[in-house]
Amino acid sequence: MGNIAETEVIEKLNSQEFGEGMSNFLRGMVRTMFMEVMLDEVSAVCGERYKHNSQSEYRRAGSAPGQYFFGTEEVKIQRPRVRKKTAGKEEEAVLNSYRTAQNRDELNCAMMRALVAGVPSREQKRLYKDVRGSSKSTVSKLWAKEGKKYIDQLHNRDLSQDIFVALMLDGINFSEDITAIVALGITAEGNKKVLGFKIGNSENFEVCNDLMISIIDRGFKPSTRLLAITDGSKALKKAVLKHYDDALVQRCLIHKERNVKAYLSYRHHSEMQAKFSNLRKAQGLEDALERCIDLADFLKDKNEAALNSFIEAGEELFALHSLNVPSTLNPTLLNTNCIENAFKNVRRKTGRVNRWKKNTDMSSRWVAYSLIEAENGFKKIRNYKDLGKLVEALENFSPPPEEGKVAELINRLLTYNT
Repeated sequence: MGNIAETEVIEKLNSQEFGEGMSNFLRGMVRTMFMEVMLDEVSAVCGERYKHNSQSEYRRAGSAPGQYFFGTEEVKIQRPRVRKKTAGKEEEAVLNSYRTAQNRDELNCAMMRALVAGVPSREQKRLYKDVRGSSKSTVSKLWAKEGKKYIDQLHNRDLSQDIFVALMLDGINFSEDITAIVALGITAEGNKKVLGFKIGNSENFEVCNDLMISIIDRGFKPSTRLLAITDGSKALKKAVLKHYDDALVQRCLIHKERNVKAYLSYRHHSEMQAKFSNLRKAQGLEDALERCIDLADFLKDKNEAALNSFIEAGEELFALHSLNVPSTLNPTLLNTNCIENAFKNVRRKTGRVNRWKKNTDMSSRWVAYSLIEAENGFKKIRNYKDLGKLVEALENFSPPPEEGKVAELINRLLTYNT
């Protein structure tokens, strides 16, 4: 009958009341169990209650306020105390069961999840009901410790197990004098992999070169001649060519389109975008050169600065096209979107950061964490099955002949006279 009555009571509860009831029940059970475990440990070291044990080094010493963690909740209790004789002196002995119950791992993990999800460190104390150790300073110290693990994970990543067909390099700015340079590789199987990053005050050669040295030291190796896609930074190109002097450097056409667009009137943007789209879809070198000249002719009549911005890239505009590989690879290898998409995750994670501290590894922590999180969602590149043709083309690459239609088109573009 008692069970039937309890069932009827439970059926009348709504989901919130039932959840609270179960939570309170479990909390009470854990509390009772924990107290019994501590009392059993006291009896084991001190002997039975009210029976003096002259052979034991321990004795009971009443009780004192204490606490243990139930998930992310701190529960107050009266814990039993034990004293231990050592060399004629007595000192407090902490019960093993009590020490174990001080484990804050679950709470720490919850605070880190809340922090990276956007909950400010100063709000965590309220979020976890004023739990001891949830203050702003404690959360900041915990993030400094946990964040370093993400930095080490990327900086020490072994790259020797993969063969890479392409290298992408790009930068993201956090403040006027804090810039992260990121390297991402595409393997022969079509997988995208974050290779590493370096933090500097700008995209300067020293920082870019340090990044290249770092990934090479950890085993980065291209399948044959290196194809590098950059955002147009001269420092990045210089760093790549220092270590791979025969590398083909492809300019990100998305970046270049943005640069050119900045010089043009809004009424010309739509037509210019269509012409850039045609360039990105071009199949082979000859087709790409004709698209480039079409763009140059269009810009010549619109804005001299826009034209200069376009032809400034030179052979980097059509480096991939010069390999005459299937245009199915163009959407991936004519831009640095693989990194830019990861940067979106970085910006989402760092959107609440108002002040970047240069004298700490603060920016490195956020970059490392955000890149690893982004990488967890990476998929193979589109049309990755055509990468074998890219490897073959890179291995057999030779510069275009000095005579013929292709040579004329290249000469016309590179010596374009406004």
